[in-house]
Amino acid sequence: MYPAHEVACPHVSATASTSRLEAFSDGVIAVIITIMVLELKVPHGNGLAGLRAILPTLLVYLLSFAFTAIYWINHHHLVSRIEEADSRILYANLAFLFCLSLLPFFTSWVLEKHLDPFSVVLYAISLLVTASGFFLLRRAVDCHLRDQGRFKEESAAEQRKHLASLAIYLVAIPLALLYPRFALTVLALVNVVWIIPTGATKPLHPHRARSDPHPAPSIAATKSESP
Repeated sequence: MYPAHEVACPHVSATASTSRLEAFSDGVIAVIITIMVLELKVPHGNGLAGLRAILPTLLVYLLSFAFTAIYWINHHHLVSRIEEADSRILYANLAFLFCLSLLPFFTSWVLEKHLDPFSVVLYAISLLVTASGFFLLRRAVDCHLRDQGRFKEESAAEQRKHLASLAIYLVAIPLALLYPRFALTVLALVNVVWIIPTGATKPLHPHRARSDPHPAPSIAATKSESP
């Protein structure tokens, strides 16, 4: 029987190594960042006037870059907790990457519409959807750990923290209709919460050594074997 705050997870057999999952995810995230930076254009004005003209563009790009980078860091720590990925984790990871891949599009929308309320609402919704996708990935990893008997209470605490972030996104959506710039500030505050991964996203075995099939002989052993 699972405690009241936990949900039973159907057993799923492992199908892939985490190294392939991380390599694919790193490639997709790198492309996402590249697409966003290509949207930056040199201003028509010269000097400080030109810089002031593109300052909102730079700030929105910084916000989107920060979201993507922090997801990449937390994704690394989350996947490092497991040694193999089952199909549930693979599909959840694909769903998360799909949601994240839409961020450059909605970032460009906000910039093209000059931070008007509707564009900021869509931007906040895209962040909410992406956070929901990452939450599904976290649930898949937690279910995998529970199947192996390695689920810890810190993971449940991390889920509650994630749900609180989702609630802030929900607040920012209607707020953007009235105060779009202030809504972006609220979204940035959520970013700050996730800059440092907490205990539930850090690897369970941070100092786990990888087995070497051909370990190097020690100096003492080499000397003792010398003629």
